[in-house]
Amino acid sequence: MIDRKTVFDIYQLKDAGYSARLIAREMRLGRDSVSKYLKNPDGALQARKPGASKLDAYRDLIDALLEEYPFIGAPVVLQRLQEKGFDGRITIVRDYLHKQRGKVLKSRQAFIRFESAPGRQIQVDRGHFDTLTYGTTKRKLYALVVVESYSRMLYVQFTHSQRQEVLHRGLLNAFDFFGTTPEEIVVDNMLTAVTERCGRIIRFNDAFPDFLRPLKIVPRACNIRSPQEKGKIERSIQYLRQNFWPARSFSGLTDVQHQVNQWLAAVANVRIHQTTGEKPIDRLAQIIPKPLPEGLPDCRETETVPVHKDFAVIFDGNQYTAPPWTVGKHLILKADDHTVTLYHLQKQVTAHCRSWERKKRIELPSHREQVKKLQNNLWRERDVALLSCLCPEAVDYPAAIACARQSVKKTASVLLTLKDKYGETALISAIRKAMLHKAYGAEYIRSILHQESTPKKQHPPVKLKNEELNAIRLAEPSPAEYDAYILKGRNDDE
Repeated sequence: MIDRKTVFDIYQLKDAGYSARLIAREMRLGRDSVSKYLKNPDGALQARKPGASKLDAYRDLIDALLEEYPFIGAPVVLQRLQEKGFDGRITIVRDYLHKQRGKVLKSRQAFIRFESAPGRQIQVDRGHFDTLTYGTTKRKLYALVVVESYSRMLYVQFTHSQRQEVLHRGLLNAFDFFGTTPEEIVVDNMLTAVTERCGRIIRFNDAFPDFLRPLKIVPRACNIRSPQEKGKIERSIQYLRQNFWPARSFSGLTDVQHQVNQWLAAVANVRIHQTTGEKPIDRLAQIIPKPLPEGLPDCRETETVPVHKDFAVIFDGNQYTAPPWTVGKHLILKADDHTVTLYHLQKQVTAHCRSWERKKRIELPSHREQVKKLQNNLWRERDVALLSCLCPEAVDYPAAIACARQSVKKTASVLLTLKDKYGETALISAIRKAMLHKAYGAEYIRSILHQESTPKKQHPPVKLKNEELNAIRLAEPSPAEYDAYILKGRNDDE
């Protein structure tokens, strides 16, 4: 009988238009088998029911013998069965013994307790601890648990994330908590540590050895289905679930971390440990301190984020405001469990308290005041006011110029000169196209007009001696205003 993956591949080839003959040739199967599975994939995969065996009535007796004598031979078992009336042959007895003996021996397998030298090893693992609620948002809660193997000293950090940077930050906090760094770290097969393994060949996540290298710590991954290799951390997580977690309530991540810190100091690390017979905090004092080196990596979550028109960036489902002059730029965002900080060219431009809710706008009042001040100053300029009369886009374009940290007054003056040269209609079209492509600057408008429009025939005004009078610009006169004036005059005469 073939497995379900093979049946799935047979049907994929059939959907691709392959005949039963071609499928059999491609997959090196018999044509009859392919036809059988094409007709009835579920029925063909049903396991056959085991038939009745002469041993059925004697299985309990054999199991009892194996439990007491794991290495008992088939001839001896056959003799005991024959005394009870068994008339079968030794082959089925031998097959059943071979099958059951492995289970019994595995359940009785002994493991040598491994004790580490002081300061040599720590063990790390994560555990999922339900959720925390923030408003209408629920966040999964994880506990990063670290145990110093010699002393059994315990460190716990609760987080809402399993990202690589969170693991690194938690380990640095643990090393600082212990006051020493180990020679090796034992990890489970978490993706932030181990990405692939084939037997004893292990491929670590590239970022994990890079993080450990300057600390001179060697990573070691446990074998699959071998909990005894990390028994200390397994029992520590179980202890955390049974002793700390029950009958508590939490208002948020800060609160749960505060409570677990108190529990570590008052309970976990000052109890008499069942295995060592000593307090973990006393055994930790026997370890020669090996402090963290200088120049530690920045283990905050890092992203490159654009600043949108509403002078905000989007991170983890929320909006965080930035100074209005950064609109259109890309900033570096760094976040930990408490703070979200924005950088431009390696200089900090703003910082916010992190919100664990979602779809919230976290805004600093100073950012909104900067926007208001910028807008008020903007419209006081004469050329800007004249430019804004052209179309709605001519109102938004100077604001975008200001956010791009360009001279609004100079740009407005150049655009009005281009209006005189190419006409109002052509300038409006160029502004709309520039806004569509987020091309902010007078040179973009000039280039668009040069490519798409023909300059009007110029009739320059009379030059006056007073240059200030020559610089005066008037808005385009409205014929409707003249008509209204004439009609009003006639009505007055009547």
